[in-house]
Amino acid sequence: MHKLWASTYKELLLLIRDLGGIAILFIMPILLLIVITLVQDSTFKTISDVKIPVLLVDNDKGEVSKNIIENLSESNSFEILQKSSEEEAKEAVFSGEYQLAIVIPENLSASLQKKVDQNVEGILSKFGLEEDTLVVTKETIPQKEVRLYFDPATQVSFKSSVKNGIDKMISKIETQSIYKAFQTELGEDDAEPIFDTENFIAFKEILPTRNNEEIIPNSAQHNVPAWTLFAIFFIIVPLSINLVKEKNQGTFVRLRTNPVSYATVLGGKTIVYLCVCLIQFTLMLLVGIYLFPAIGLPGVDVSGKLPMLYVVALFSGLAAIGLGLLMGTIAKTQEQAAPFGATSVVILAALGGVWVPVFVMPKFMQLVSKISPMNWGLEAFYDVFLRNVDFAKILPEISLLLLFFLATTAIAIIYNRRKNAV
Repeated sequence: MHKLWASTYKELLLLIRDLGGIAILFIMPILLLIVITLVQDSTFKTISDVKIPVLLVDNDKGEVSKNIIENLSESNSFEILQKSSEEEAKEAVFSGEYQLAIVIPENLSASLQKKVDQNVEGILSKFGLEEDTLVVTKETIPQKEVRLYFDPATQVSFKSSVKNGIDKMISKIETQSIYKAFQTELGEDDAEPIFDTENFIAFKEILPTRNNEEIIPNSAQHNVPAWTLFAIFFIIVPLSINLVKEKNQGTFVRLRTNPVSYATVLGGKTIVYLCVCLIQFTLMLLVGIYLFPAIGLPGVDVSGKLPMLYVVALFSGLAAIGLGLLMGTIAKTQEQAAPFGATSVVILAALGGVWVPVFVMPKFMQLVSKISPMNWGLEAFYDVFLRNVDFAKILPEISLLLLFFLATTAIAIIYNRRKNAV
């Protein structure tokens, strides 16, 4: 135990003397968390909180275009800016000045009404409800296109959501026109509406509740665990460099002349860097709880969750330390340890779902992501933060993190023993 304490004290002194390293370990992750959350916060807000300026060219000037403009304005998603020329709107969008332009074609209202009347008359004639039973040749009415111009830099997800929304709106206008035409043909113009045009099937999102209140996920609840995990795993870089430096400076040679095992040396490093991980996690939580609300971001609710959160942080830190010890043991130079460690963290973060959610990845990558310790830690954090599970539910993830630490540390000890065997 005395040897382990001496090794721990030595690591602590080395860390304290490197003020620049401490700043990187503590300050940079906090800045990263704040910047990422500020950037992503709008994606977690309701769409009514953000109005997108949209150019609209109304070449129809009819009832349909009026309904389209009213529906777009009432959605609270768009700020409608009307333009007189399609070419002018197109140029403004393609130059990146605006994200979207909508062009309503000429005679849209008249053509739609003609098409609806034609279809309704055809249906009624089949039932013998038309007074004129003569067969009338159907007029071919060309299809109308509502043209959408998107900024080339616009994300595909935004394009899809806008297309789906406008398509749904146009379909509703067409349906209402059909109902109205039927009512007119049946001679019920002045009577109460005989068709209910409101949607019969509706969608409602059911959110988890606590004390009969819905728990609505926000950007802080997603970003705090994700980027805390990224920061925890980034200690791989200084830890592996520290090991390589000691080997190159001859520290390990001096340690080998004393009755100190390599496991004891690694144990001292594990204790110090595990404390660093927990301090990082604490600072991140404090930022989410106190700083985020002060700068207009949603805060993090940790009521009743702190014990399990620290358990997940503890085992995530162990997994990161184990990987750092293994890399530092295998690497021969700092030039090998630094870029390989940094690249490994980025790859594990990408696979684990820190950068992109796992569910949007291809099927093969979703399977590969299961081998990333960051994925295990992130899922455990999400279980606690968002799913409000009990300890038994996070046991599989923290068990995998512990096994990863034990496996990587054991490999590092065996590799070092064989390498230094006389």
